[in-house]
Amino acid sequence: MRLLSIIVSFLLLTALSLPVAPVHAESSSGVLERSMSDTLDLWREGRYEQLFEHLAHRGKTSREQFVNKMRDTSVRPTCCFQKLSNFKVLNEKRSEATVYARVGLEGTPTAAESCTREFKLTHEENIWKMQLADVLSISGASGTKKHRTSRKHSAYK
Repeated sequence: MRLLSIIVSFLLLTALSLPVAPVHAESSSGVLERSMSDTLDLWREGRYEQLFEHLAHRGKTSREQFVNKMRDTSVRPTCCFQKLSNFKVLNEKRSEATVYARVGLEGTPTAAESCTREFKLTHEENIWKMQLADVLSISGASGTKKHRTSRKHSAYK
């Protein structure tokens, strides 16, 4: 009996002395930032079909509609370290996160060369996804194009 208690004590002490490894090797902030950066890279490279798959809350927007809207805009994220900065996680839940970041832009019609704001990310299909509406808004393609036709009514019929 004494030998059994010595063995159990030894095993317990050995288990307690092992270093505790974190569940995630990378912080959630790093995962969120890398995911957002990868999404911005797809946009910058003009890979709109793949970008569409990396976006959440697509609603009724089809892949073709999205690709056409994105091709019609000249705005895209800048390269390298200017692409994503001041990244901060404001709120994170299991399937949703709110982050604050500055996205560097080029090709903007105004003098603004960046967009600093909150972004919602959704965890779907084992990756964090930006919202489709956020990408369209930043790109300037969020508004629907209204085709106006003017008809002149003739007094003579």
